[in-house]
Formats: sequence, C-alpha cells, structure tokens
Amino acid sequence: MAAAGKNVSKRKSAELDKNRAELAAARKEAPNPVWFKPVMFGFMLLGLIWIVLYYITSANLQLPVPVLGQANIFVGFGLVLVGFLMTPWWK
Repeated sequence: MAAAGKNVSKRKSAELDKNRAELAAARKEAPNPVWFKPVMFGFMLLGLIWIVLYYITSANLQLPVPVLGQANIFVGFGLVLVGFLMTPWWK
C-alpha cells in the first residue's frame, strides 16, 4: 500500500515539474510590460540630468540636493546604473 502512494506522488511531482517548465518557457517569451522601457530610459535620463545639473550649479547653489555636495555625483551615477541594470531584461 505504501508503494502505491509513492508512485502517485512521483507522478504528481513529475507533472508539477513539467507544468513549471512550461510556465517558465512562456514567461521567457512574453514581451515586457508597456512601462518597462520608459522607466528604464527614465532612470538613465534622470541620472544624467542630475549629474549635469550638479555640474552646472556647483559653483553657486550645488543643486539638486545642496546638503549632499559632491555625493550628488554618486546619486546621479546610481540612477544611471539602475537603468543599465534593467537592460538585460529588455526584450
């Protein structure tokens, strides 16, 4: 009786693995959501604008965040980096 139960669970496990593999393949082929490209390029552009704005105003105001000072450069590069890290998933 115990052997029969093991066979059933093995069959169910194999079916579940097959279903998971099919779902994973379908997800790989699915296109990106509509918002993906604008967000990716938005991060890149926002980072670039952040850095340029800091360099333009560094003599007087040190915008965008005066308290950060030169750390504004790191914030800008961080935003650009987030955009570039999104590029491998762009389809």
